[in-house]
Amino acid sequence: MIRVTPLILAVALFMEQMDSTVIATSLPAIAADIGTQPIALKLALTAYFVALAIFIPISGWMADRFGAKNIFRIAIGVFMLGSLACSFSFSLETFVLSRFFQGIGSSMMTPVGRLLLVRSTPRNELVSAMAWLTIPALLGPLTGPLIGGFLTTYLSWHWIFWINIPIGIAGIILVGIFLKVPEERSQRRLDFRGFLIAAVAFSGTVFGLSVVSLPALPIVYGYATLAVGLAAGVLYFVHARRTQHPLLDPHLFRHKLFRSAVIGGSFFRIGVGAVPFLLPLMLQLGFGMTPFQSGAITFVSAIGAIMSKFLAEKVYARFGFPRTLGFASFFGGVLIAAQGLFDTATPVLVIMVVLLLGGVLRSVFFTGANALGYADVGDAEASQATAIVAVAQQLSVAFGVAVAGAILEASTQMRGSQLQLVDFQIAFFVVGGLSALAGFIYWRLPVDAGSNVSGHKAMATQKE
Repeated sequence: MIRVTPLILAVALFMEQMDSTVIATSLPAIAADIGTQPIALKLALTAYFVALAIFIPISGWMADRFGAKNIFRIAIGVFMLGSLACSFSFSLETFVLSRFFQGIGSSMMTPVGRLLLVRSTPRNELVSAMAWLTIPALLGPLTGPLIGGFLTTYLSWHWIFWINIPIGIAGIILVGIFLKVPEERSQRRLDFRGFLIAAVAFSGTVFGLSVVSLPALPIVYGYATLAVGLAAGVLYFVHARRTQHPLLDPHLFRHKLFRSAVIGGSFFRIGVGAVPFLLPLMLQLGFGMTPFQSGAITFVSAIGAIMSKFLAEKVYARFGFPRTLGFASFFGGVLIAAQGLFDTATPVLVIMVVLLLGGVLRSVFFTGANALGYADVGDAEASQATAIVAVAQQLSVAFGVAVAGAILEASTQMRGSQLQLVDFQIAFFVVGGLSALAGFIYWRLPVDAGSNVSGHKAMATQKE
């Protein structure tokens, strides 16, 4: 069961990851077809993140109230409908609205899927379960650039969204037949006021960060919505402290390991979120590659990620969470920054080696960080913890995309010319450095932190 459950749940992660890499590879072609600029299409990515920011906080309550299994299947269906809407989009506005609707489905299926896994897995088996959960999901980045690049180059970008339909149908059927996870229902009332405040806080922050770096809209809108979002965040914190059952309970941050996993993971995801936006654009606009050529290079990072999954459990058992997470995040950030050293004279083999090693470290990091977050959190708080982790993940990814876009825009404005290779190089250096900071957060933890999940202490005892 430890393998069957995460493999079935991974259908959601597979669709989400493949969808993001497909779109990143095809942005220039989509922009040309609907009459806009590739950078302006970041508004569609932002709309997706805004939908996640609004609805992820309510995912835990929905799962507790109506059943996690039911919500998971409904979310897959909504994501599929959003994919169809994207495929029939004919303008920037319709594409943005379709991505928003798609984001609503994603906001439920990924955190609820992780919640189902946590509730059905003993803590000492969680690292292994998380590894199995992400193996099929990593096939998304593996197949996405290749399939998306091929379809965009030789057919039409509209086809890249149809690939989610058969996958989603299979996922709904498999969940209904094979997934046997005990349902935990709760009659707890919805913190509706908290939901509204959180929606303004997270969506305002995400949208504001994007508009600040988006040339298609006046920058004053970005600063205004960002200020509103941050103010709403403070208001939500005050509200949560006065509410008996808040939508997202900040008291969970009293758990040291949960707090470290969220903060460290957020720093690392800044670079991870920026790379799918920066790298395909750099290879296509800076190097003059086709979408298919770009995808054929970038897919190797997923190969490295899949290879590392078979070693992650043993690595964490041998070295523990703090040392492994610290090493993976620091040097993973260094490899992200190293992509800023690429130029047209860099051999393709060198580029692929850097991406391969980066994929290995990224995969090892996420397997451990996802498990560490639940090391000192009980089952009763699992749904809240899952929602908080999901919100933090999306905010950090959105921040990474916003930072990358802001650097590209600022660099081009300072030079007074269109995008050039040097603009991408600067962006890689900055986001890679931010990701590397996560290593220092984990290195400060005790060596045996989270040993009840990693098995590190048990291995040390056996050697003695």
